[in-house]
Amino acid sequence: MSPQEFASPKSCCIFRLSALGDITHVLPLLRALQDAWPACEFTWIIGKREQQLVNDIKGVRFIVFDKRAGKAALRQFKQQMQRESFDILLHLQTSLRANLMSRYVRAQRRIGWDSSRAREGHRWVVNEQIKERAPQHQVQGFLAFARYLGIDVTQPRWDLPISAQAQQFAAKHMTGSKPWLVISPCSSHALRDWPLSHYQAIARFACEVLEMQVMVCGGPSPREREYGTGIAQAHPSIVNFVGKDTLPQLLALLQRAAIVVSPDSGPAHMASAVGTPVIGLHAATWSQRSGPYRSLDYCVDAFEQAALQFKRKPAQQLRWGQRIETAGVMNLVSVEAVKTKLQSLHQDLFHASSAPPNE
Repeated sequence: MSPQEFASPKSCCIFRLSALGDITHVLPLLRALQDAWPACEFTWIIGKREQQLVNDIKGVRFIVFDKRAGKAALRQFKQQMQRESFDILLHLQTSLRANLMSRYVRAQRRIGWDSSRAREGHRWVVNEQIKERAPQHQVQGFLAFARYLGIDVTQPRWDLPISAQAQQFAAKHMTGSKPWLVISPCSSHALRDWPLSHYQAIARFACEVLEMQVMVCGGPSPREREYGTGIAQAHPSIVNFVGKDTLPQLLALLQRAAIVVSPDSGPAHMASAVGTPVIGLHAATWSQRSGPYRSLDYCVDAFEQAALQFKRKPAQQLRWGQRIETAGVMNLVSVEAVKTKLQSLHQDLFHASSAPPNE
């Protein structure tokens, strides 16, 4: 069936459980579908934590799956799906759990990833696949589903809502006349994290040379708390906010920031989605695929060097999306390179008449 034959469905189900970064990448696809099909009923099957980020989006019904609830959550999901059916399922996740769960979703058209990106049985639970394309950023990868359905879209649109309560929270905790640098130091994979001493150097540089106010953000895990405490020790003015906010409040803090520094992480993509410049730190992953979409020019990317050093081949010869999560890989992102990028971006944003002196 061609896209033109099914141009305006009555119902569409988006299946993407996690993670936070990918949830922000899916949002432009949703916006494109909403623009093209204003009468369509949209349902999004999503993870419990991730749903907090997009809960205020209008025109979408969320079916929340809590993976921490184990088999009980799966039984509940299966029972609910017996009462549901859709014209289209957009199966956007290729993990084994997602593929197994998707079998319970009834839909006439089951559209998934192309063969080069499908894995763990993904191609067996869909009946249509998007066309294979040259390497592309994950945002454009998701938008390819809209284009497959005959929707002409090139530029992504996020419009990620932030509640008034969250904005008030951010305004209360980010005061003063100095621009704020938010450091979100940890990703979901420890081997993507930059060394603590490197963050400390950047925090001191921002405070003492660029005269910025610095806030450290993160979740309540022991690793994130350790980073927050360590970075805060770099300068007495640094605000350690690790473990002190909710996901919607974090989004508001990231929006209020002037600049964000982060590895490949959910907060990096959240900040990009709300228009805040992000200096992404990349070596374990390639910014061309998974960098903060609106800030790709600001990324400090050593993935090519990592590919040559750890995989003995150029990055272009690796499987698209391959990670190099190896001990020491993030040391390839130098402190000086990040300082240079931060100083340049600071100057561009605040129209400095001359560059700040070197540290």
